[in-house]
Amino acid sequence: MTSVLTTIALILIGVLLFELIIFIHEFGHFITAKKSGIKVNEFSLGMGPKIFSFGKGETKYSLRVFPIGGFCAMEGEDEESPEPRAFNNAKVWKRMIVIIAGAVMNIILGFVLMFVVVVQQDAYSSTEVQSFPATSFSSCTGLQSGDVIKEINGYGISTSMDFNYPISTAELKTVDGSTLEIYKEDCGNNLYNMAVSLVQDKNNKLSDEQVSKVNELLSKSTSEIVKAKSKEDAYSVYENYYKEINDACGIKDYKVEKIVEKETRKRYTADILVERNGEEKLLKNVQFFTYTTKDNSDPQVSIDFYVKPIEKTFGSVLSQTFKQTISTCKMIYASLGGLLTGKFGLKDMSGPIGIASAVTTVASESLSSGFMSAVNSIIYVMMIITVNLGLFNMLPFPALDGGRFVFLIIEAIRGKSVPRKVEAIVNGIGMGLLILLMILITANDIFKLIW
Repeated sequence: MTSVLTTIALILIGVLLFELIIFIHEFGHFITAKKSGIKVNEFSLGMGPKIFSFGKGETKYSLRVFPIGGFCAMEGEDEESPEPRAFNNAKVWKRMIVIIAGAVMNIILGFVLMFVVVVQQDAYSSTEVQSFPATSFSSCTGLQSGDVIKEINGYGISTSMDFNYPISTAELKTVDGSTLEIYKEDCGNNLYNMAVSLVQDKNNKLSDEQVSKVNELLSKSTSEIVKAKSKEDAYSVYENYYKEINDACGIKDYKVEKIVEKETRKRYTADILVERNGEEKLLKNVQFFTYTTKDNSDPQVSIDFYVKPIEKTFGSVLSQTFKQTISTCKMIYASLGGLLTGKFGLKDMSGPIGIASAVTTVASESLSSGFMSAVNSIIYVMMIITVNLGLFNMLPFPALDGGRFVFLIIEAIRGKSVPRKVEAIVNGIGMGLLILLMILITANDIFKLIW
């Protein structure tokens, strides 16, 4: 019963945060319109039928049934109005401020949410490599302790958050799959996947002591496998720990999974610009720990190095908040660019259903560390969503705020506005394409949930 109530509480927190994101966006339009002397007819939170509404001055304020959006309806926004204080009669620069204000407020909210997350962290990570785990491939292919990472495949690095995007989207290259190093990697990878499946299997009902023992055995197995001088030695260690881990879990009926060797192997590689001894150096074809899981046949990549920590001070909290917010903006713009260039496809996109599923998954996985950990995870996801909403809205695409901003730029250059009929047609086409895209994304979200 407690877990059900906790889940419901987390869902409500997620819904409230999502509605906060929409509210902040529309409030940006609302407050700048009011300050610019533009008449606002209605400010609504939510969509669909009204729950209640009230009027104050010239503006009606309403709360609607579905917490999936909101709007700020300005006089003369979608049609010509003779009202002197109509949106269409305001100066161009004022309309520009009103249009861009929603996105700006989303970025500001993202900064605030990031601050909430960052201030609770015990320490922060720099971009300077400090050391490597025993199974590191990047250390064998050019990266060294003391290197300060500046770029990965041309992607600028300012915080450790910036590592994930360029490495996970790096090129998969074919390498020799028969080497001892890769064989040892497979031994460790198989043990890890097996141990995780045993721990996560609800039928096993392992005690805390058993889980602790499994983690201890995994740690020991890694260090011993790395020291192996031959494939036979590596397999012997693998086989022994395979048995020990199963015994620790009380599993009697098992069979040691064989290690399947391959002539070739796909490995994530990247060109990394580092600062070494005060000079910049470009490292070509640096390889990273690449693995597969039983539930995902696609190769996965891991950042196989440790970075130097940054001491927590008030200054570092503000610095990391700013830098990590900027890093999030960079990642989102790079991802949007990837959609335009074909680097990413429809399967990589998510709509409201996919976002809700992701928030639920993140919260559920974080619950093991406590309720507040789950709340912080939701806040972090919402930070990404609000920044994403702000940046996406400012894309120069018809029907989006960015598209409307382009029309205002044209008006400022020409000295007269684009004919309302032309703007309506262009925005109508854009809205139709956006609705079609949303339908496809929603169908894809449902398909992923079912399958």
